[in-house]
Amino acid sequence: MIRTVDQLLDAVRDGAYGPDPAHERISLAFTTAQAVRHHGRSSGYRNEVLSLRLDAAVGSCAVEPGALPGGTLDDCVGATVADLLGHSLLPVRIAALDAYLAHVRPHTPGNGAHPYPLPAGSSLSRSKARARAVVDLLPDEAPGPYERRPVLVVGVVNSLLEQLHARGLDYLPCDLKGGTTEWGEPVLTDTAAQLERCGAVLASGMTLGNGTFQSLLDHAARTGKPLVMFAQTGSAVLPRFLGAGVSAVSAEPYPFFWLDGGPGVIHRYGGCP
Repeated sequence: MIRTVDQLLDAVRDGAYGPDPAHERISLAFTTAQAVRHHGRSSGYRNEVLSLRLDAAVGSCAVEPGALPGGTLDDCVGATVADLLGHSLLPVRIAALDAYLAHVRPHTPGNGAHPYPLPAGSSLSRSKARARAVVDLLPDEAPGPYERRPVLVVGVVNSLLEQLHARGLDYLPCDLKGGTTEWGEPVLTDTAAQLERCGAVLASGMTLGNGTFQSLLDHAARTGKPLVMFAQTGSAVLPRFLGAGVSAVSAEPYPFFWLDGGPGVIHRYGGCP
């Protein structure tokens, strides 16, 4: 069983998932940047995502806005997947891994995915619809001694916090950026310090790109706590960790819900009602 990202990278290089990545080339590399402030919300945020296209599949990894070196896209376009799996930048490695796995393990029922339709609407209404789909993946109760403990939310999304609150679930909001939630709650910045306090973890796929995913996976595997991932970053990567600590995944490959007002779909793995 794959238990680390490095093991997954090695397995892909060794051909465990299909075609030799040394023979697969990235045809297109691009970034998507956005700034958003939903109507009725007191604050906004910015996102930037690196995406790589392999045949019909697109793999993505979120980055801090402005963090990618100027030549990153030139490094990626035309390169083999094998080359990019060894790139010096972690977000490039994750985007390449995501593109390859989306190519060989697309989000289909045959590969374990359950489609969940997102309705057309405003960015806020679609964010709330996605939040319901994600929070539905949490079990009704955490196991054993963890059942009355709060949900640790890693990567604060106010719509997710709103859903947890509506269901009467306590939470610990945690994000490297710090700050406050929409409701004035302090956002914690030290995820490791909160792990023993929680009964379940709801985490963004961005943890893959900033190197913090492994500690969450190890904790969930050791304790048996539910670990639910909501993934635009690494949407095809994280389902590979089901049963190794990850209990469920909401996978949302490019194009993301915030790019379009029309109907869409996300793909859920494990824990689906």
